[in-house]
Amino acid sequence: AAYDFISNPKNYSLNQEQKEFLKFNTFRGWELVSTTYRLCLMNLFLHNIGDMNSEPPITRNDALIADPGERFDYILTNPPFGKKSSMTFTNEEGRQEKEDLIYNRQDFWTTTSNKQLNFVQHVRTLLKTDGKAAVVIPDNVLFEGGAGETVRKKMLETTDLHTILRLPTGIFYKPGVKANVIFFDNHPASKSPWSKEVWIYDFRTNMHFTLKKSKMKFDDLQDFIECYHPENRHLREETERFKKFTYNEIISRDKTSLDIFWLKDNSLTDLDNLPDPDVLVEDIIENLESSLESLREISNNLNKEQ
Repeated sequence: AAYDFISNPKNYSLNQEQKEFLKFNTFRGWELVSTTYRLCLMNLFLHNIGDMNSEPPITRNDALIADPGERFDYILTNPPFGKKSSMTFTNEEGRQEKEDLIYNRQDFWTTTSNKQLNFVQHVRTLLKTDGKAAVVIPDNVLFEGGAGETVRKKMLETTDLHTILRLPTGIFYKPGVKANVIFFDNHPASKSPWSKEVWIYDFRTNMHFTLKKSKMKFDDLQDFIECYHPENRHLREETERFKKFTYNEIISRDKTSLDIFWLKDNSLTDLDNLPDPDVLVEDIIENLESSLESLREISNNLNKEQ
């Protein structure tokens, strides 16, 4: 979509040198799974991005293993959901076992097995100074304690985390998935926090979408786009669904939680319109797993001190 927009003569008039740069030097990505990697390459080639005779725009490896050393102006990513990074190995009895994978990187603010938090830290590393990012994350990144709180505090201090879009349920294949898009800009080191205000758009409460009967369309996001004011964020104004919260307000919240909502959820009072049982079960599981993860972080810290 980005390539089509930039290459469209109605939007930009590119000379031959710019077209070559767009094709071979603009897009970059990483993919761990070999099958998905091949599908991604095929899709890029079909859309005139890269070719068989040049270095592939996608690298097949674990993106979190190390800092690749490259820096980017824009990063748009939907990291794989699932809370923990793990590796599979064969034990002495010849059985397959999984072990939590922890990345010990000097550029990370904290060490954790939570791959969602690791991806947020990784994206921040990859941004150039004044680079911009939009990252899809699950709810636990907004409220989880321990390493989660550390990451949120560092994000607020070192980047301008200016917008959070709370996505509705029913737009992912897995039922009950609760996700958000965080928008932030990277900036040079500063004595004062860069995130003066965080604007949150609640596109979840009382919004109902499904993949079959009631699909989310581009027009459904039009109000968010208008509120966002991409051309000048200083023109933003609060609405029923769009509210701002200052740095001091957020930092004073328990665990520096960014899981903020204010609209009344009609489904909680309308017994005929309760969420599906599988959605409720997913919520309970996610909350329990988040609590366990926080307890593990506390236990690990206590063990280190002994």
